[in-house]
Amino acid sequence: MDCRRCGTDIERPGDYCLACDTANCDAVVAVFDDDRATLTMLDDEEVVGETTVTTVPESGEETGTVQLRNFAGRVADEIRRKRPETVYAAGARAPLRETRAQLHHKFYRVGDDGAVEEVLSRRGDRSLEVVETNPLEKLGGSHSTLIGDRDGMSAVQAAAQHPHVKKIIPGPISAGGSSSPSGLRAKATRADENGNVRLLLRDGSSVQENRVVTTAMDRERGERVREDLNEALAEAGFQ
Repeated sequence: MDCRRCGTDIERPGDYCLACDTANCDAVVAVFDDDRATLTMLDDEEVVGETTVTTVPESGEETGTVQLRNFAGRVADEIRRKRPETVYAAGARAPLRETRAQLHHKFYRVGDDGAVEEVLSRRGDRSLEVVETNPLEKLGGSHSTLIGDRDGMSAVQAAAQHPHVKKIIPGPISAGGSSSPSGLRAKATRADENGNVRLLLRDGSSVQENRVVTTAMDRERGERVREDLNEALAEAGFQ
């Protein structure tokens, strides 16, 4: 593949061109399996290349940890070569999480089936305003108490880290529901017509409904934010 700007031969599809300081892709879609990761490079709505990184899973606890770290490191190196604006990820959670931990890029989860097609269909989401505010500064409103103490705050922060969340407004706490023995649970509910969602926290028999204000402008885009939030909450152990 040649650089789209200066024509210099670049080693791998989508690589950043060091000769003229130009990116040759603006997004990478990474789909993980236990033994491989397939990276698809996108430039706007065009697929410019694909790369596969393979590994041999190890069953031992120590050797498995080293193998996972090394596998994720190779995937992370491939992504760094592209210098994308955005990384979308799908598939096996363990290598996905380890790769994300080794990169500074923001990861957006997409569905495991047809990940590339899903990303191409949602590229318009890039027009949504990105909120750079510190997650703790997104918490506000007349109610300041969260159920679950530290766990409640951790769940809210997991949601507040999303770049399209503007503010989270805690609601009143109600009691009397069925008790859950599994600790604090959190779930983002269906988006409203303005793209905002509700973050439900449940701890024992206590329930709190918190309003999440997003930069989405309609229900469809709000639903995509909701899916991202529930994925983040699941990865944080609250679902």
